[in-house]
Amino acid sequence: MGSVLVNENPPVAADLIYVLGGDVGGGRILRGAELSREGYARTVLVGNGEQDYGYLESDLAIAFAARHGYDPSLFVAERGFANSTVDEARRVVPDFRRMGAHRILLVTTEWHSARAGRVFRRTAPDLEFYVVGVDDRDWHHGNWWIDREGRKRFVLEALRTIADFLRI
Repeated sequence: MGSVLVNENPPVAADLIYVLGGDVGGGRILRGAELSREGYARTVLVGNGEQDYGYLESDLAIAFAARHGYDPSLFVAERGFANSTVDEARRVVPDFRRMGAHRILLVTTEWHSARAGRVFRRTAPDLEFYVVGVDDRDWHHGNWWIDREGRKRFVLEALRTIADFLRI
């Protein structure tokens, strides 16, 4: 059942890597940095979920990546923040265009990959999006039913997917 939430692409050469906000574990930012290091794109734009204790997630994520050996100059921090994937796409797509990006690698968690791809493609059908998924500790490489946190991830993302289909 969890496979309906996952729709990933192999990475391709792109104009930009965009790391979606909402990752508290650091997997997304490290995967985005790794993709840049592997030559898929030179710039990693880092999104924000919500602001926590006066700090933007993008600033915290970039510092985290730097502590893991990635050059901070690789990253561009988004300054605004969003409460949903739809809000994030609406906010950041104009930045993609301003930066001259046509082909974008979206980096998000596996369980969020199908919905994120649909939302960004719907928001900007003129751009090419390739979604690169990252496992998280609660997803267990698709074995989400193993523990309570994995089951919560599945149920919440399934509800968000239904809400997205209904546009609510």
